[in-house]
Amino acid sequence: MPELPEVETIIRELRAARVIGSRITQARVLWPKTVAEPGPRAFSRQLAGREILDISRRAKYIIITVSDGQTLLIHLRMTGHLNILPPQTPPRRHDRLVLILNSRQQIHFADARKFGRAWLTRTPERYLAHLGPEPLTLITADFLHRLAGRSRQLKPLLLDQAFIAGLGNIYTDEALWIARLHPCRRADTLSPAQAGALLRAIKQALRRGIRNLGTTLGDGKTNFVLPRGERGRNQEQLNAYGQTGAPCPRCKTPIQRILVAQRATHLCPLCQTLP
Repeated sequence: MPELPEVETIIRELRAARVIGSRITQARVLWPKTVAEPGPRAFSRQLAGREILDISRRAKYIIITVSDGQTLLIHLRMTGHLNILPPQTPPRRHDRLVLILNSRQQIHFADARKFGRAWLTRTPERYLAHLGPEPLTLITADFLHRLAGRSRQLKPLLLDQAFIAGLGNIYTDEALWIARLHPCRRADTLSPAQAGALLRAIKQALRRGIRNLGTTLGDGKTNFVLPRGERGRNQEQLNAYGQTGAPCPRCKTPIQRILVAQRATHLCPLCQTLP
């Protein structure tokens, strides 16, 4: 699933492609269930002729502000990604939505497993209000306040989008490895120093992911790629996630894979011990 670094990379690629300022001449819905609001016909009709005014991100949501007070929200879910393609490129096998622009570009929303969704709405806050704070701008005092009294295990707590927004399996494992914290540790057992170290580790893992243009784990259609088809590079820098059996970069102990809250979880059993 694309996480905060992958979505941020997509946003930056769309901006670099000068999509902002383009006008949507046609919106083609190829899989009706991809459009959650309004219906597919109204979606296409209302987007046609709209200018793209801005592109931003909130958590894992792509936010495209268009003229006439509308906002296009896109959530890629497990396997979705956006492609920037030349004009008159025909839809491909996994394309679910196509935006044709007057700038001689097309944006294709591809999604092999069909879990991704798009909303065209005048009230985007309805879909964003439940989200917790952005980790890259969260300060230590606020993080400590949010942790206070939380008895949940660290990994499921960090994956909870209402607690902190944008983290997924990859960057949670990486942050916990950096902070030397066991994913099953209870949040209310952290000292203030350990909580501060965890927030710094979260930011380090996310910034590294953005700097490396996201994580591409394989070659299949379900794996993350940038809008022009390039692969991310962060998989080459992973310390824990997906490294089962490889030596820990710190202590050389083999990385272990366990299940935490039904999620595959990777850790160093020597560096990340339970108290």
